Amino acid sequence: MRLKIGIDFHVLDGKFQGSRTHVLELFSRLIAQSPDIDFYLFLDKPELLLTLSSTFSASNVHRIRMPQANPLKRLYWQLPRLARKYELDILHTQYILPWPLSCLGIVTIHDVLFETHPEYFEWIFVLRSRVLMRVAAKYAAHVFAVSEFSRSEIKRLYGIPESRISVALNGADFTRFIPGKEGEHLLKKRGLVSGGYILSVGRLEPRKNHRLLVEAYAMLDKEALPLVLIGQPDFQFDDVFTTITRLNLWGRVHVFEDVSDIELPVLYRHACLFVYPAFAEGFGMPPLEAMASGVPVIVSNTTAIPEVVGDAGVLISPYEVAPLAAAMKQLLADPLERIRLSCVGHERALSFNWDAPARQVRERYLAAMGR
Repeated sequence: MRLKIGIDFHVLDGKFQGSRTHVLELFSRLIAQSPDIDFYLFLDKPELLLTLSSTFSASNVHRIRMPQANPLKRLYWQLPRLARKYELDILHTQYILPWPLSCLGIVTIHDVLFETHPEYFEWIFVLRSRVLMRVAAKYAAHVFAVSEFSRSEIKRLYGIPESRISVALNGADFTRFIPGKEGEHLLKKRGLVSGGYILSVGRLEPRKNHRLLVEAYAMLDKEALPLVLIGQPDFQFDDVFTTITRLNLWGRVHVFEDVSDIELPVLYRHACLFVYPAFAEGFGMPPLEAMASGVPVIVSNTTAIPEVVGDAGVLISPYEVAPLAAAMKQLLADPLERIRLSCVGHERALSFNWDAPARQVRERYLAAMGR
């Protein structure tokens, strides 16, 4: 009998870019590796999948409409009902797992920052996540984490035995995030030139620590390259704009809230320098995408970020302005060091590909079913 695997794809409609990238990239590779498995993909707009990858049009892929709903309805009504209807063997979700289920449940928990850094989230999100994540951890046949840091935190907080948790690392899309000069013409409509700006990518929220970055940037010479922040406003986002206004940096600091999937890789590869001083991450996709694009990176030395960057970037404390300003100033003044970091960063990024974690997930599916 062929395995029937259901996958919750609702994150394609959400705001969390990292989770969206994970689901698209990991499962497109997994499907390509698994012609012997039937996949049932649940999301509000299944036709969207056909525009994202030809893999999702394969004969073993069933694209099923699951209308948008609040999380509780999706988890405790829609997904269990779909699992029964399609007689699934396994349902794989992100973060939270419905229970009870008529099949085995597998969950990917990207981070537990709401437990360790609750100050960066709305209280209702923290409360709901603490309850539902514990249910997922208790009843899942297996839990995947996206970094060793996240695995250790999940294991520590929820007491998951070693046999029920493993790491399936995130990767970079090397068809999009590549070094070079391609797409330079797209910079003009943003008023930018190749190699002529400092870049940071991430939702506009306190956890990403844009305030520290803007304050450090204010310590650079007034002739310094402009700073470009890319991200959608989120929880307590006004802190970013208040800081820019307070330091009178409008005109030197540019905030791009709406950047297309075509523009984003271009803005990465043409940056002179990428800076990411986030307080906490379960993985940290933007630094990996910057390194894949051949851009030197300055990142914070906390949580999972050093695991991604290693010694291929400059690591700083996310709590001190002066060291970040000094690191930016030093790299901007040293083109040879930027070239060196660009090379070692790109080489390190190449070790993060999506094929290996897809194989790990496939093997776990088969093991869970005793195959």
